[in-house]
Amino acid sequence: MAQRKLTVSTPDAAPPGGPYSQGVVAGDFVYVAGCTPHLTDGSLLEGTFEEQTRATFANLAAIAHAAGATLADAVQARVYLRDLDDFQEMNGLFAEFFGDEPPVRTTIQADLPGFAVEIDAVLYTPKG
Repeated sequence: MAQRKLTVSTPDAAPPGGPYSQGVVAGDFVYVAGCTPHLTDGSLLEGTFEEQTRATFANLAAIAHAAGATLADAVQARVYLRDLDDFQEMNGLFAEFFGDEPPVRTTIQADLPGFAVEIDAVLYTPKG
């Protein structure tokens, strides 16, 4: 029987903060769990909004890479901000990381526990 889904795990990204996978490959899609500004040892990166956002994108990119994808393969992203006053700065960083063909996106304010941003994504990686 063919594998229906494959979990993705990499030491190059922050470990999950609970009982969930960093990512899951299902068919031609990679689902990346919400990434936060935590370091590979699980500690929180203390820093500016920009520093925390860059660390979050680094985690997202590392998990994508472990699944054989890149951020250029993203078709959807969800961004959770503790403070909507950071929206414009996040927009600039989002454009930097996703380039000229960004994924669709939802951005909402969320009561994040001790960090400024969380981002999850769905990537499309056709095997044919």
